[in-house]
Amino acid sequence: MTTILIYGATGYTGTLLTEHAVGQGLRPILAGRDPDKLQSLAGRLGLDWRAAPLDAPDRLREALAGIAVVIHAAGPFSKTARPMAEACLAAGAHYVDITGEIDVLEAFAARDSEAKASGVVLLPAAGFDVVPSDCLAAHVAARLPGATRLRISIGGFGGFSRGTARTMVEGIAWGTRVRRDGRIVELPSPPRGSADFGRGARRTVGLGWGDVSSAWYSTRVPNIDVYFEALPAMAAVAGLPAGIRRIIAGGTAQRLINRGIDRLPPGPSAAARATARSTFLAEAWDARGNRAASRMETPEGYTLTVCTALEIARRVASNAIPAGFHTPVTAFGPDFILGFPGVSRTDL
Repeated sequence: MTTILIYGATGYTGTLLTEHAVGQGLRPILAGRDPDKLQSLAGRLGLDWRAAPLDAPDRLREALAGIAVVIHAAGPFSKTARPMAEACLAAGAHYVDITGEIDVLEAFAARDSEAKASGVVLLPAAGFDVVPSDCLAAHVAARLPGATRLRISIGGFGGFSRGTARTMVEGIAWGTRVRRDGRIVELPSPPRGSADFGRGARRTVGLGWGDVSSAWYSTRVPNIDVYFEALPAMAAVAGLPAGIRRIIAGGTAQRLINRGIDRLPPGPSAAARATARSTFLAEAWDARGNRAASRMETPEGYTLTVCTALEIARRVASNAIPAGFHTPVTAFGPDFILGFPGVSRTDL
């Protein structure tokens, strides 16, 4: 049996991943930086564990001995993805993570040749961001050959984990990033719009999201925007002036905000995860103004993440795809997402 290691296993999403893997009959090795927490979780589930901090490269490489694939679930990935990826490249272990950070995706795309030379798969964004939206974007682009513009709108949320909250706070300094003529640019203010998620038009706000990176590699559509349903808190943060965003992104403010995050619940409750749903709308236009649109409904984000990330890791571990950088679509195609319970896709 190929061996999966879950790094960040004692975090909110890592624990959900671990429990889901055990429920699927797998016995992943658990890893992270805190031996006490690892021992507690591993003991409860009867699993092996390895403690290795990300800032100790030798110990990290030792922890990857005999590992086929790592599911990296310890964010913010802007700080953690590079050391883990370098350990994987050195150890010959495939790399999967659940990031949604544009810069992380771009950094991995730039290491495609290195990964191929090492015989390693680098497949970031294997969770809620960006598996469903990546698959839907590629499906819509295929329906309109020659598409020049792509817009992805996302609605419905069941809450955030502490780790996701930290990642979002860290990204406040950035404005709304989009892709224009194949290049990522920052808009001076967040665009506003609307989208019909199947319940009538809803207000949306443009946010920099992983698809600004991934959808380019999956579709080669040169102009890409991502919008979110304009929930009050999200709209307020997106509308902050650039100067205030950069103050908030400073070290002192970040430390204060993170102390507040530490007092929040670890993440959505089981009841919230069971009842929440998310909806994606992908729209494509060509140079003549022709439009294609499709809508997708999925389970709540963390529920979907544990399913997609584990399935991707299983396939990657079996050497089902060639070495190098991949998005979910370049690895498995746009219909990959339809294989998960509770996912439906409708062409409009």
